[in-house]
Amino acid sequence: MRHFLRDDDLTAAEQAEVLALAATLKAKPFEHQPFAGPHTIAMIFDKPTLRTQASFAAGIAELGGHPLLVEGKLAGIGHRESIADVARVLGRQAAAIVWRTFEQSRIDEMAAYAGVPVVNALTDDFHPCQLLADLLTVQEHKGTLAGLKVAFVGDAACNMGNSWAVAGGLAGMQVVFGCPEGYAPAVGDAPATTDPVAAVTDADVVVTDTWVSMGKEEEAEARKAIFAPYAVTSELMAHAKPDAIVLHCLPAYRGSEISAEVLDGPQSVVWDEAENRRHAQKAILAWLEARRHD
Repeated sequence: MRHFLRDDDLTAAEQAEVLALAATLKAKPFEHQPFAGPHTIAMIFDKPTLRTQASFAAGIAELGGHPLLVEGKLAGIGHRESIADVARVLGRQAAAIVWRTFEQSRIDEMAAYAGVPVVNALTDDFHPCQLLADLLTVQEHKGTLAGLKVAFVGDAACNMGNSWAVAGGLAGMQVVFGCPEGYAPAVGDAPATTDPVAAVTDADVVVTDTWVSMGKEEEAEARKAIFAPYAVTSELMAHAKPDAIVLHCLPAYRGSEISAEVLDGPQSVVWDEAENRRHAQKAILAWLEARRHD
């Protein structure tokens, strides 16, 4: 039984295989329907969601399946019922479980007891589905992944920083983090610098994320002061390659981590990136379904 709980649950070759499948499913969205019947896919959201819920629901339907929304707070997973018991229940109702939650240990426990593939739709530590979408977007715009320089600027001590450190390395990309001291990813061995200009210089891809992640709202003002020098502005982008593209997983806060001029400008591919969540997630669900008995 294979799961997708963190980016390195795929090998480099498997990552490339899933991305190729995503491109195929994007071109022909209704030709591959492994969940026709329809089979049910359970979706659980413990954290706020827009793109994740919309893209999984639409993608599951395109794969021939039925998206079953389980409201995380009502279910009381880990409080009203244990994670193991919820996993045992949902595993008998659904062909796969998609969960957007908090600690990585929660989704690891779900996978241990579910008996069906479990997909990480975001945890505090990793955001692997977003990275598949990001890599698909870069591949579409650049034609390749291996050898490209990616600059992740801002708060890299987050799930997106961790996932870029792992997934970017698997894809053969040179990932560099431009972040304050103490805000580098907790995993991987990608280089980090406190100089945002050095990080972005000659970059093919520039990535940023909100400075105030879910659960850290009380730190908002302090974080704005810390990360202000790392805002992705036109001035910072001038140091990247002229044809560099800009990614942001959204929601974005114009005038904070990224300027409106950049987010809404010609180098931004964030709307392609948001759409590609659907295609990438379809690919990982279909790929896991094909390996249910491995």
